Amino acid sequence: MDLAGYVALTRQSGLLKEMQSVANNIANVSTTGFRREGVLFAEIVRALPVEGGSVAMTEARGRWTDGVQGVLVRTDGVLDLAIEGEGFFRVLTPAGERLTRAGTFSRNGEGDIVTPDGHLLLDEGGGPVNIPFEAQAIAVAADGTLSVDGQPLAQIGVVTAEDATKLFRETGVLFRYEGDPVPAESAVVAQGFLEQSNVDAVSEMARMIAVQRAYEYGQKLVEQEDERIRLVVRTIGVRV
Repeated sequence: MDLAGYVALTRQSGLLKEMQSVANNIANVSTTGFRREGVLFAEIVRALPVEGGSVAMTEARGRWTDGVQGVLVRTDGVLDLAIEGEGFFRVLTPAGERLTRAGTFSRNGEGDIVTPDGHLLLDEGGGPVNIPFEAQAIAVAADGTLSVDGQPLAQIGVVTAEDATKLFRETGVLFRYEGDPVPAESAVVAQGFLEQSNVDAVSEMARMIAVQRAYEYGQKLVEQEDERIRLVVRTIGVRV
């Protein structure tokens, strides 16, 4: 394959990753606390062994996460929590502490508040939040203070990542922060609400069509370039 073919293939590889990102967004359009993601493209320019010659190739080198807040929907669930403004809940997974916007919580067999995957919700000190089973009334204030039967019990940890470049998505709603998160002073915790995905299904479908068309154009270029090379080889072979 010649240089033009390799240039086209780098573009196709990047578009494939973009399509995978779009498909993942559409699949999570109804996932609580999900934030849409995209692909970051980089242009790589290399010098050629001729005077003034160069070639530019494309590479999908990273992903970005849309930080726009999703719509808060009322559920009236006692342990359904949503964050209005910037910030994340702290949860403890087998791999360590992670951050999430998904606030669908419940109690496990020990009374600890957990995510649907069993990850412990942490308080501001990094410890699990436990609610006695004999509790009658559970309330969560706007600042994250959890009260049981009118008595303050714990302060739910709501933090923010000061350096967004150190925040990495691990799964659909879990993020790993390679730093020390700080309290989200301006965040408001809403009890009985859940934050919906911030994916706009219509926009993502339009984006999928655009990426698919771009991929088809690139595929056609690769095929045309391959046919050109075959024609040259056949022509030279006949003349020889």
